Amino acid sequence: MKNFLPKALIAMTATVVIAGCAPEKPATVIRPVRTFEVRYDGASEANRYVGTVQARHEVDQAFRVGGKVVQRKIDVGQKVRAGDVLAVLDDADYRLAEEAARQALIAATTQARQAESDRKRLNALKKDGSVSVSDDEHAQSGATKSGAAAEAEARKLELARNQLSYTVLRASQSGVVTSVRFEVGQVVAEGQPIVAIANEGEPEIVVDVPEDHLATFKTARFKASLASAPDQIFDVVLRELSAQAAPQTRTYRARLKPATPRRLPLGATATLIASRTAAEAPVAAIPAAAITQDKGQPAVWVVRRAGSEPVATVGLMRVAVHGYHNDEVLVSGPPAGELVVTAGVQKMAPGLRVALPEAAPNAAAKQTAK
Repeated sequence: MKNFLPKALIAMTATVVIAGCAPEKPATVIRPVRTFEVRYDGASEANRYVGTVQARHEVDQAFRVGGKVVQRKIDVGQKVRAGDVLAVLDDADYRLAEEAARQALIAATTQARQAESDRKRLNALKKDGSVSVSDDEHAQSGATKSGAAAEAEARKLELARNQLSYTVLRASQSGVVTSVRFEVGQVVAEGQPIVAIANEGEPEIVVDVPEDHLATFKTARFKASLASAPDQIFDVVLRELSAQAAPQTRTYRARLKPATPRRLPLGATATLIASRTAAEAPVAAIPAAAITQDKGQPAVWVVRRAGSEPVATVGLMRVAVHGYHNDEVLVSGPPAGELVVTAGVQKMAPGLRVALPEAAPNAAAKQTAK
């Protein structure tokens, strides 16, 4: 009995010491999350295209005859009016050709006049039988032939005069010079384009549309802005869409004009925004990072909070995916106003307690205090 009491006291003391040193039960971890509010506000798909401003009417100017350029009267960016002189060729050979044609016409006219006089003389002698019928026919034939030859020489002279006038290149329309592809002293061929003149009054935005965007592009609404003024966005309408893809790029060229007339600097870089309603049913655009899977089906983690509590729980909810656009997904299913988790969805679990962004610091402080 004497030995039992001290041993009992020692055992009780050891039990108290061990109990006091035992670690506490770990507290539940509250994970901070980022969320996104689901909104059904007519989400739309939008594609951006980079294009250039071009004139609707741009004409290449060329000499109608070939020769050596002796004068150049325009530069790129210069404004011209219809009829202004753009360039001049050396016309020495054309003047010689005109003079030769003039002399040939004089000779042919003189010969035709002589043949007509002979015909009239023989016709008068035919009445008293002094000339035969054959001679009279020859005289008439010669007069007709000489007259036709004179007429042909007159046309040759007219052609020579036209070719001489073609040595001066004049603007066929008013506008601004956008390209000059010749220099003084250069020999240019007949019909070779050397100057381009664009009409500034009807600017258009030209873009190339990929083949897989073609169907949606036709039904889209368009807005555009210039690189020099990105904050000035204006409406444009589709005027022309190529029916055939370009052989090299396999893209379709589209030309769009401002909905209301406005001046645009030719050659400027433009950004075209083509938007359309994503679907007939209401859809919401949420960050692509919010999408996960539930048994192979697309789903999102929905945050469920009780009243104004800063801490909530998460649950998995399936959604219907209607399309993708850049870093967003178009979905339907979650009620409007629901909060979906957009970061760390792989670490979520049903019923996991999470701290909302605005409440995360307070929740962390309370966790530390405990």
